[in-house]
Amino acid sequence: MNSTDRNFNTISPSAKSLLFMKGHTTIPFARQTAELIGFPDKFIPDFNKKSMTFWARTMHFENRYRSVDQLLADLEIKNILELSSGFSFRGLETVKQKGFYYIDTDLPDVIEMKKNIIATLKNDSFNTEGKLELLPLNALDEPQFDEIINRFPDGKIVIVNEGLLMYLDTNEKEKLCGIIHKILSERGGYWITADIYLKNRHEKLDLKFDDRTKDFFEQHHTEDNKFESFEEAEAFFRRMGFVIDKEANVSRSQLSSMKYFLKSTSLIQLFKLRKAGRIQATWRLRIAS
Repeated sequence: MNSTDRNFNTISPSAKSLLFMKGHTTIPFARQTAELIGFPDKFIPDFNKKSMTFWARTMHFENRYRSVDQLLADLEIKNILELSSGFSFRGLETVKQKGFYYIDTDLPDVIEMKKNIIATLKNDSFNTEGKLELLPLNALDEPQFDEIINRFPDGKIVIVNEGLLMYLDTNEKEKLCGIIHKILSERGGYWITADIYLKNRHEKLDLKFDDRTKDFFEQHHTEDNKFESFEEAEAFFRRMGFVIDKEANVSRSQLSSMKYFLKSTSLIQLFKLRKAGRIQATWRLRIAS
């Protein structure tokens, strides 16, 4: 990674922490981005780290990323809108392929920082065949949402989100569902959401969060905004006019972080994790017939 005079110090500590975690995986551009935002310090992944919590979370986020990719892979739709993408670079990876039109959105400050990061990443003789746009969007602002949708050429659309719904209360979730339902009713396509999270599962998993992470969860009421069960989540989306088209099922053997997780986890911890069950699912939704 070439050095840069761009300043990424304004990236929030929580976003940096997540980027450094993903930098221990093979998620596209994760390592390069971790190196970039850590500059002038050198980012060196610590694969000898013996923290079950660190590797469990790393594996979770890698699995969540791959689950979205899996549900995109068997669709022929080339128009893709990602909501609240943060510092994920799925769009940049996607437009390596010809014919894709990918619009990557988040709040204005994030988009501006991300544009600078992508400009630096692309300095390394990186070629794109498709079209990538980075645009600011409050996902609950319907006129702004519609304006962005109208930038796509004719045809079906896939709307993607990974890490959004746990920041929205029930009324906000319902509003977002209404916006997306209207769009898919008019254009056709799917909604892929990796945000089917269940309440109070972290305690059962025996994960040890630091105070900063705990404060972040409390500040954003993330536990309150999760679903009580997968059945409740399915009923919610059905009430909003959606049905599950397909659920992602990523093999753990495909995750680059799996072997490091196993090295850092005792048999007792593995038993607890298996007993706790799933905490999250990724669904591809379509309009109910």
